[in-house]
Amino acid sequence: MDRMLYVAMTGAAQTLLAQAANTHNLANATTTGFRADLEAFRAMPVFGYGYPSRVYAMSERPGVNFAPAAVTATGREMDVAVNGEGWIAVQGPDGREAYTRAGDLRLGPNGQLVNGAGHPVLGENGPIAVPQNEKFEIAVDGTITIKPTGQSATSLTTLDRIKLVNPPKGDLVKGSDGLMCLQDGQPASADANVRLIGGSLEASNVNAVEAMVDMITLSRQFELQVRAMRTTQEDDQSAAQLLRIS
Repeated sequence: MDRMLYVAMTGAAQTLLAQAANTHNLANATTTGFRADLEAFRAMPVFGYGYPSRVYAMSERPGVNFAPAAVTATGREMDVAVNGEGWIAVQGPDGREAYTRAGDLRLGPNGQLVNGAGHPVLGENGPIAVPQNEKFEIAVDGTITIKPTGQSATSLTTLDRIKLVNPPKGDLVKGSDGLMCLQDGQPASADANVRLIGGSLEASNVNAVEAMVDMITLSRQFELQVRAMRTTQEDDQSAAQLLRIS
């Protein structure tokens, strides 16, 4: 009896974790450049004294969905999308280098180039600071060109170059902040082959319909686990009552 209760309990608990991950994906279905988390269930034997006669369920994130998403033209000069494989290097909340596909760039209060999430965009020598200008351009290779305020139309200045990287997908891990980084924590080398699409943004690769179907499926799985726990309780009460009669 306790085996059935244990399996149902672990199944319900892990289903809730999977539901939380799926809900997180669904909530980011419209987040620029978002990469969906994958979820999978696994049966795990409990090892100890004697034979492993107990098995519990475990929900785990085997990886991230790296499938490309749709690219939409916005016409905004500071919007960029990665063309094909590659990532834009930014500075994470912990100060370390991280990578994103979100190219909704803008200027922060101090003139620093940041993306929509507020992460500073990295150039060849660290975060990029943009002075006052009358014209701002980002080339396909990430080179930023500006026309300083008050200068002639021909006075274009190369400010910096956005760091673009393309490390092996197997070396990347996704943090709780949604940014990617290398497993060893080291910065990736710049890749001159990565290209950008100007005036465009890449959408999230979350399939909202599929996520909704998964939400319904996980809800039903949770209900089945709870029903199994309730059945175990009823069987235990019936067994106790029979023992009292005997």
